[in-house]
Amino acid sequence: MRSVTGERRRHTPVRPDWISKTLAGGVAGLTLAVALLGLFAWLGPGGIDAPDKVQVVMWLVPPLWMTIFSLTYLFRSGLQAWACLGGGNLLAYAALILAQWLLGSP
Repeated sequence: MRSVTGERRRHTPVRPDWISKTLAGGVAGLTLAVALLGLFAWLGPGGIDAPDKVQVVMWLVPPLWMTIFSLTYLFRSGLQAWACLGGGNLLAYAALILAQWLLGSP
């Protein structure tokens, strides 16, 4: 598509790193979903001992994981997907450990 001045817009296309993106979404996406739902279990309504919270968290893992998995293909490269999801994992697990330490184990 040409702009008003006749120059083409330059952008970097999404590279098809399917294998590395798929592995990033499958492995790092699952661990990120588990960490985020662990935070929900500890910090959500009713605390860790709320009735039926284990069941709710268990059933929320696949939808959250598949959402993260599908969004992984929007990264420009597999390396960027691994870096972002890995960084998200580090932050989520650090927050989970901090929440467990502050609130105490059941």
